[in-house]
Amino acid sequence: MKSNTIISESPRPIWQMPIAALFFTMATFILLFALYNIQLSEKGFILFLHRLEPCIISVSFGIGFTLTKSIHIDIENSRFRPTYHIGPVKIGSWQTIKNYQYVSVFHQPTVDGNYVFEVNLWYDNNKHFELYEEDNYKEAFLIGFELSEQLNIDLLDATEPNNFKWVNKEEWKAKIASGVIN
Repeated sequence: MKSNTIISESPRPIWQMPIAALFFTMATFILLFALYNIQLSEKGFILFLHRLEPCIISVSFGIGFTLTKSIHIDIENSRFRPTYHIGPVKIGSWQTIKNYQYVSVFHQPTVDGNYVFEVNLWYDNNKHFELYEEDNYKEAFLIGFELSEQLNIDLLDATEPNNFKWVNKEEWKAKIASGVIN
């Protein structure tokens, strides 16, 4: 059994990196311009704040083009850490899980009428943590299956409303080994 697991979003498409760099560069120039023309008065301070608005907007767009999420699970020490990556910067802190209960896979409708499949880790008597979100059932289910195997806990298939069922993991192991997954 692995002592650490990382569940991560796929990396951003390469075309988004230059766009993010452009927004961050614009924000830097706007900030430098605002600092260069700063005036030490109340009116100058208000003008400085107004010049920062496009800087904040540019940084927000830059973050939108680079932000990814990953979940680090430390099985030995019973803790997990959601981490947000903005380029090389990582933000996140460890949280302790006292009692793993089960992993669930379910679908959630989106605003455009499609579905997204979520993988949740349930722990400490009805608390849950969203680990993964994917529009592909098979990928989401395999992530949930792998995690439930590593933690040696049950897997709940909640993809059909009002028809939740516990997964026979031995049956799924045989399907995965034979390469037949539906």
